[in-house]
Amino acid sequence: MKPDADHPPILKPRIGVLLINLGTPAAPTTKAVRDYLGEFLSDKRVVEIPAIVWQPLLRGVILNTRPQKSAAAYAEVWTDQGSPLAVYSRRQAEALKARLGDAVLVDYAMRYGQPSIELRIKAMKEAGCDRILLAPLYPQYSGATTGTANDKAFEVLQAMRWQPAIRTLPAYHDDPAHIDALKRNIEHAIASLDFEPQEIVTSFHGMPLRTLHLGDPYHCQCRKTARLLSEAMGRELVVSFQSRFGRAKWLEPATDATLEALGKKGVKRIAVVAPGFSVDCLETLEELAIQGREQFEHAGGEKFAYLPCLNASGEGMDMLETLVRRELGGWI
Repeated sequence: MKPDADHPPILKPRIGVLLINLGTPAAPTTKAVRDYLGEFLSDKRVVEIPAIVWQPLLRGVILNTRPQKSAAAYAEVWTDQGSPLAVYSRRQAEALKARLGDAVLVDYAMRYGQPSIELRIKAMKEAGCDRILLAPLYPQYSGATTGTANDKAFEVLQAMRWQPAIRTLPAYHDDPAHIDALKRNIEHAIASLDFEPQEIVTSFHGMPLRTLHLGDPYHCQCRKTARLLSEAMGRELVVSFQSRFGRAKWLEPATDATLEALGKKGVKRIAVVAPGFSVDCLETLEELAIQGREQFEHAGGEKFAYLPCLNASGEGMDMLETLVRRELGGWI
């Protein structure tokens, strides 16, 4: 039976997969970075300080000083296609779409900045997606990453009269597919070097120590990833945490202090990898690959290599396809 002429269009039901990452400024400029940081650092999941205390400090000091410095750092890693994080996220979505076929609509979004979670979910709904898998690409769960990405998506759903069915990708820090992908990716990268690293440093993004005491599983999951990866590779790995901010006590040991200590104790050759990041970004390409090298060499090191994230590599996409197909079980 045909619908009435004034009936809203009836779309063929589709399945959607939305890959979600943290976000990036629109450009490596002070204004664009200020806009991005303003949104990012105003998230109560990211900065757990009462707004009445935090916002005056953020608006009065931080957003008037940090954006210029951060913009200079972004400029060092910016590509002709844009922010590395956005470029690699887009490539992941394109590669996953090719693997899953036309039966699944695959897209990507950023928690902060563009393309936004709101726009992408609405676009999926308008394209007929009545079932959507939200896939925050953070191997280790934290309220400040996976939690806030899901929060934003659920906020969008609250405004929808007809909501699609939703599934969320769980943390995959200890998933065999993830550990295997990391192992293969690291070994492939090391094989291309002109030296054998004496130490491999695994650098995870830092979090305030209080998040651990409040029940966030992030620290424990980072440690488990490193332990399983160490067992898979058959060698000890050095674990550290980067990107400290503010005066509060953060997870330790700190990556910068670790690199300095290794150089001072006579280690001459190291490789650094970031198994908590799904794609390369400012924190890996500038903080580790550039600043990290300078810190290690200044302390007496001689050979330094930053090993790329999984990005849209064959190893990375094998893992991502495995995880997504598993979560789409019963849908496809």
